Amino acid sequence: MTDAASVPGSGPVRQGFEIDVDRLEAYLRRQLPGFDGPVELSQFEGGQSNPTYLLSTPSRRYVLRRKPPGKLLPSAHAVDREYRVISALGATDVPVPRALLLCDDEDVVGTAFYLMEWVSGRIIRDPGFPQVAPADRPAHSEAIVDALARLHSVDVRQVGLEDFGRMGGYVARQFARWSGQYLQDEAAGRVEAMDRLVEWLPTRMPRVDETCVVHGDYRCDNLIFHPTEPRVLAILDWELATLGDPLADFAYYLMVYRMPEAGVPGLAGRDLEALNLPDEAACVAAYCQRTGRDGIPDLDFYIAFNLFKLAAVLHGIKGRVLRGTAASARARQYAAKVEPLAELAWAQAERAMRA
Repeated sequence: MTDAASVPGSGPVRQGFEIDVDRLEAYLRRQLPGFDGPVELSQFEGGQSNPTYLLSTPSRRYVLRRKPPGKLLPSAHAVDREYRVISALGATDVPVPRALLLCDDEDVVGTAFYLMEWVSGRIIRDPGFPQVAPADRPAHSEAIVDALARLHSVDVRQVGLEDFGRMGGYVARQFARWSGQYLQDEAAGRVEAMDRLVEWLPTRMPRVDETCVVHGDYRCDNLIFHPTEPRVLAILDWELATLGDPLADFAYYLMVYRMPEAGVPGLAGRDLEALNLPDEAACVAAYCQRTGRDGIPDLDFYIAFNLFKLAAVLHGIKGRVLRGTAASARARQYAAKVEPLAELAWAQAERAMRA
């Protein structure tokens, strides 16, 4: 039996997320070629939206992602979309885990789920790469950009994803969604910087609107690196993937350069030269070189837009805290970051206006 306890970030299955292992084993024996039990089941610390489990057998490991138990919104927690996109990208040079099986029979584990290969490697949560030798940090940073550039270079029609979302208008649709949620949440109150952004962002929407597969949450800690090499083996957590604007997706990653710690570590205010990390300009140049661009003239807009989205998400959490439906310490920490994050977003807007 492979040892589940040896996989960092995995532990006992949390209360309320239990799975009938015997029933799951019986299903996998019928449906998954080469599967052999018994299964030792553990749960990863992440996967707050779609619970994620490690299945350890005598010969191999698998990862299972399922919809959470309980009443759900019809379009939420779409594990079938995750399975579809990693299945399609598996035929490209984009690093993704191999998709193995999709099950919509809720009798097996209680909700729909999919199974993918377990990828052995390193998850680096701090973009400062503290556990990586300084000499190797530039190559790790370049590997992050390279993996995203590969994703954005995929021809959606060639991989059968032309209907995975809507063509064009991505930024405008996202703005309409998040500004609407912000304005409607009276419990969380209004934020002056957010109000200014609601007025300003529609006036500066980029005229060029490309469409590709976007990840939607591309961060250092959603990647698995090779155990020893500066190479991304797998991009994880495809819940927000859709068709969209590649520059918005890239700018989401670039936010790390302009924000301090805000739930996840940032790089703003850190000595990049001392850390031996490429700066934002070098990161942009690497992305442009890999995607055949001369530059990103609307970069400050895109970063302001992404910071606005993030602030709107935290504003929604603040509303739930004040309504008494999100009482955890982490939720309160996120709620406290709304105004600083909105001010940071507005600062990027002002940079765009000066450009």
